[in-house]
Amino acid sequence: MAEPSMTLVIDAVLCHLCFGGNMETSGSTANRRPLKSRTTWWAGLVTRAALASGISANGMSVLGVLIAGLGAAALVYAQDMPWLFLVAAVCVQLRLLANMLDGLIAVEGGRGSPTGAIFNEFPDRLEDSLFLVAAGYASGFGWLGWLAALLAAVCAYVRLLGGALGFPQDFRGPMAKPHRMAALTVGCLVAAFWLPAIQIALGVIAAGTALTIALRLTRLSRALQP
Repeated sequence: MAEPSMTLVIDAVLCHLCFGGNMETSGSTANRRPLKSRTTWWAGLVTRAALASGISANGMSVLGVLIAGLGAAALVYAQDMPWLFLVAAVCVQLRLLANMLDGLIAVEGGRGSPTGAIFNEFPDRLEDSLFLVAAGYASGFGWLGWLAALLAAVCAYVRLLGGALGFPQDFRGPMAKPHRMAALTVGCLVAAFWLPAIQIALGVIAAGTALTIALRLTRLSRALQP
């Protein structure tokens, strides 16, 4: 198989992100992150409540960014007020809930839009960066937060690259988005009582995300072999 040029690869990724594989407009779930929580009774209850409120899938995605902004603000001031780490932990989980609900509202609720693929991905990248960069400053090691945020963005890029090249998107870890947010939640909960926990959590996130990038690239390279 001939190797695609870098320009073609970048164009393919952008095309895939903005137009192709849009689970919110086409109803396809082939490139949908596998989440067991979608089938739980409480997910159905919350989805029905969200649908009853009239909120759109894109609106839920925007709400996720606002929640992440609140959580990031809590982290920035958490060194002086450690109880804010608990607020940040709650915001991390609410962000994940919003991320799940936007897809449920779009697919199960039929409220997708032509711009759904953009709202499905771009807010996620903002939310990751808000939480991780702020956590870096909360830990006293700003560079570590920026590093974790950069690696999270690259990890998502590699996933989308595989989809743009015609393969199912690879959501596997060991440090995909749900794993990163789980580690950050635990770090925040413990940091409310022991500050070094947030430093350890960020180190684990950065190292685990780097490993995830390497594994995804390895699997993608093997899939491209004739």
